Amino acid sequence: MSAPEDPPRDPAPPPPSFSDELRTLAENFKEHPICLAEILEATKGRGFDLLLIFISLPFTTPIPTPGLSIPFGLVIALIGARMSLGQKPWLPRKLLLHKLPAGFLAKLLAATSRVVGFLERFLRPRLDFLHAQFIYRSLAGIFIAVCGLCMMLPLPVPFSNGLPAVTVLILSASALARDGIFFIVGCVMFAITTAFFMLLWFGGAQALGHLRRYLFGS
Repeated sequence: MSAPEDPPRDPAPPPPSFSDELRTLAENFKEHPICLAEILEATKGRGFDLLLIFISLPFTTPIPTPGLSIPFGLVIALIGARMSLGQKPWLPRKLLLHKLPAGFLAKLLAATSRVVGFLERFLRPRLDFLHAQFIYRSLAGIFIAVCGLCMMLPLPVPFSNGLPAVTVLILSASALARDGIFFIVGCVMFAITTAFFMLLWFGGAQALGHLRRYLFGS
């Protein structure tokens, strides 16, 4: 007499999507200020890539971000620098305990739902060798660090935060999903960001030269 077969087991539930994790964070922290350490704790298992996506999202939306570009840019630059060296990301305790305004997550979720939906529709593992080799991961870290430094510049110019933030978002999303296509798109966005800031640099230098000639003569 044959042994009875084991009853079929329910398949394991899929891991929560990025948007699900954002909703969970919004519900958990909508009533009080939140710090970066709490975000890392709530998203552990996803690494610092999810944190990079999270802190770059506000600068790609119409949400006002007064006083956040410098601390967030510094966090992005530090994480990117250590990624470029193949080191585990690390942040100073003071930055980890930096408080964000109460209700910030709820506003962020509402304003970035389309961005998150876009990422989830198109992200998937492909061209995995771009993430398997250290040289490409190091290159992504360098690009992320440079974008973080650009975000720290106090420039009252449209897109001066948005372009580097979009670059960080795309490169981090590519690492999170091991999507080589998004890595290539992120590299293109970094080239566009670099060209934009070079134009600002040379345009600003020319404007100062014209002003000096106007005030003091040639």
